[in-house]
Amino acid sequence: MKERTALYLQDAHDLRDGLDYVKYAEQRGFDSVWQAESRLVRDAIVPMAAYAAVTEKIKIGSGVINNWTRNIGLLAATFLTLDDLAPNRIICGIGAWWDPLAKNVGIDRRRPLLAMRETVSVLQRLLRMERVTFHGEFVHVDGIELDVVHGRREPRNVPVYIGATGDQMMEMTGEIADGAVLNYCVEPQYNIKALELLEKGARKAGKTLDDIDRPQLIVCSVDLDHDKAIDTTRGLLTQYLAQQPHIAKASGVSMDVVAEIQSILGWPATHEQIDRAKHLVPEDLIHRITASGTPEEARKKVDEYRKNGCTCPILYPVGGDVRLLVDTFAE
Repeated sequence: MKERTALYLQDAHDLRDGLDYVKYAEQRGFDSVWQAESRLVRDAIVPMAAYAAVTEKIKIGSGVINNWTRNIGLLAATFLTLDDLAPNRIICGIGAWWDPLAKNVGIDRRRPLLAMRETVSVLQRLLRMERVTFHGEFVHVDGIELDVVHGRREPRNVPVYIGATGDQMMEMTGEIADGAVLNYCVEPQYNIKALELLEKGARKAGKTLDDIDRPQLIVCSVDLDHDKAIDTTRGLLTQYLAQQPHIAKASGVSMDVVAEIQSILGWPATHEQIDRAKHLVPEDLIHRITASGTPEEARKKVDEYRKNGCTCPILYPVGGDVRLLVDTFAE
């Protein structure tokens, strides 16, 4: 079986350039592209539709949308529409979001496990074209279905992957989802425990670990100049450690370092603040939790994630030449 590789796009490039990157990744044999929905900058759905319209084979995933801000009927209709545009090529990646962003837009992320379970189970039923009545704590629907009048009435093949961070969410992902989008900014060894939790959840549903796909987001800075690649990643990690403390926790970064970075960075962080704080990110951390450096160094690090159970690296190009990254990992 050939190794799969995926591309991750966020907001660091012009959206039309993103279309060219995705077409190039498809030409070079990449399996999939995942579009972030991060901060308050770029939604995932519009770019996904654009990628679907200009490609023929590559799979397109949301990496990841949150389960709080789209009504369940709209969520199902959105992925039905994307599947109309690119049949059997769409993946719904969904996550529990994070504070302080969720809180700042008025979302109270209480009982995140239950909220995710309700969302995923009703979404899956709707995409199977079932008529659904469900009254949970977070999702309430009365006799609704995806009422396709014109077009394909058959159940849709849109797998649901959960971007799980905590142990309980990881275990539940093994039980209820088709796949887990494994975390980034973690060491390859992080996967060992994640796989144990996924397997435990899978067994509850009569499945095995092999039934759960395990793509993994990996920060990847590739440059022919090793030092330049490292410096680019350092800037990104400065921002992530400050704004997404759950990632800092998962990657074993000292909370004192996080607090010091947070004291310098505002929200949103400016380039000047990032430059001022980035010396606080230790170089050994960059090597431990990202694939950064020359093409050969980046490939070697990504292989470590594969050996630890990642089924498809989702490569997050930070700075530099996206085509060089694609070429580095092409078939």
